Amino acid sequence: MTTDVTDLAAVRAERVREIATARRGIRGPLIPILHAVQEELGHVDQADLPVIADVLNLSVAEVHGVVTFYRDFRRAPSGSSTVRICQAEACQAVGARALGEHARRRLGVGFGETTADGAVTLDEVFCLGNCALGPAVQVDGTLHGRVSPARLDALLGEVTP
Repeated sequence: MTTDVTDLAAVRAERVREIATARRGIRGPLIPILHAVQEELGHVDQADLPVIADVLNLSVAEVHGVVTFYRDFRRAPSGSSTVRICQAEACQAVGARALGEHARRRLGVGFGETTADGAVTLDEVFCLGNCALGPAVQVDGTLHGRVSPARLDALLGEVTP
């Protein structure tokens, strides 16, 4: 039995409404709601915005503005693995910009994008708290320091088919 796309959208909308309704009474609920939706459903879809706006009595534009302002909110599903490269000043001083360029060339995607096969999402962050060991890279939640292009290639080899 196949599930219709419309049915899946309705199920998602109902779950987003449940998440938003459960948190609407807390102080400043929008960001915690967005985090909860992303944590449970993987990203904040464009179709989620009117549902959240309705629950909080906000305009869709207000919700959209928050989602697009904060880099932590994904508007599309992420890859099976996530590679985050620090681009803060301390890491830039020891080669993070070049490392980011290397990663973009190697994966064929820019920061904030996912490879066509869905294997890897490449993100830039502005501090992983590993400043003394820059450039810092996080792969699927594991932090790595002093990452060279060769070491990044090895790390990418572990997460790409």
